[in-house]
Amino acid sequence: MSEKTDRAIAKLDELLPLLKGLPGAAAPDAGILENADALRRAIVAFHMEAIRFRMHSVDRWLKAAGDDVRCRRLFDELRVELENAGFQTRSHSAP
Repeated sequence: MSEKTDRAIAKLDELLPLLKGLPGAAAPDAGILENADALRRAIVAFHMEAIRFRMHSVDRWLKAAGDDVRCRRLFDELRVELENAGFQTRSHSAP
């Protein structure tokens, strides 16, 4: 890790236990935990394309699962931390 990504990793580490507690998160076909773990590895590796892809995947899963308020707040804070660190987290401009 580096100072550039420390805050984003800390946010993701806060989010992971909440994701594990969501209904259906542990189901083999859900993929949310795998995507969140892959997102963490991508951040550590500074892999821009993987970060954008995994952010999109986790975002879609959160929406499909009903957008838990705590998870959504931490996910949005994670996005801000990544963007402040210079990572592009969307494939298009936010509305």
